Amino acid sequence: MMISFFDQFASPTYMGIPLIAIALVFPWVLFPSPTNRWINNRMISMQSWAVNRFTQQLLLPLNPGGHKWALILISLMVMLLSLNMLGLLPYTFTPTTQLSMNMGLAVPLWLATVIIGMRYQPTAALGHLLPEGTPTPLIPILISIETISLFIRPLALGVRLTANLTAGHLLIQLIATAAFALLPMVSVSVLITTVLLLLTLLEVAVAMIQAYVFVLLLTLYLQENV
Repeated sequence: MMISFFDQFASPTYMGIPLIAIALVFPWVLFPSPTNRWINNRMISMQSWAVNRFTQQLLLPLNPGGHKWALILISLMVMLLSLNMLGLLPYTFTPTTQLSMNMGLAVPLWLATVIIGMRYQPTAALGHLLPEGTPTPLIPILISIETISLFIRPLALGVRLTANLTAGHLLIQLIATAAFALLPMVSVSVLITTVLLLLTLLEVAVAMIQAYVFVLLLTLYLQENV
């Protein structure tokens, strides 16, 4: 019986216990905890520098009211980046390839931005549904289109992250299978292995970029409502 390539995206279980919880908690164990010492080690210093730079870049277009979300956005970025990167290691599982998990992150955060906009500035929040200067006959059509696009946003967030990571992992597995199958042909095998190495580097970049894009789009949604 031939094993499906998509079996790698099924949530693994051990004795009936899903291991996705361990995959979600494990990245946090790898990050060093800050201490009260005057001089930190290189790892903590590098981590602090990266978090500070990302925070400045992320909160630059936001109003001061949106800066309260800094801790949530940074934590989300670190979690997605860690899960995406650790999922590239052999014999590991990537929780962010599961659409259910990505939607579980996207829907509540998107809904929170919408509720904030409707609570504190309902006129501006509703004003995004109808561009200024719209002809009267087009008003119902544009309101319908903007409403649909508003509710599609969390779906786009979750599907984008899932599709990019799933496609990259699947392509790596296909090329790796071809490399093993063509192992007797040395020249072809070396060529395919080189392509596999380059694709792995590309997938590392995709894992980092997709985590950043997820949080950046969430920041743009927040910017419209604060």
